[in-house]
Amino acid sequence: MAKYQVAKSLDVRGEVCPVPDVETKRALKEMKPGEILEVWIDYPMSKERIPETVRKLGHEVLEIEEVGNSEWKIYIQVK
Repeated sequence: MAKYQVAKSLDVRGEVCPVPDVETKRALKEMKPGEILEVWIDYPMSKERIPETVRKLGHEVLEIEEVGNSEWKIYIQVK
């Protein structure tokens, strides 16, 4: 069973900064308050940069889950 009711999933694996940040911001702008965005990343620096950006925009990082060898899913709730 899924942990979160994900409204949108964004896969930016294979991309390096600034692409994951830019794509995450773009996706968040299209979403409604309360919705959850799931972001798949494999670039380690994005694991720090995306949550930083998300918090500055006023949204909430629910979890950063390691899902494989250097792969993560970031769950973000739109505020």
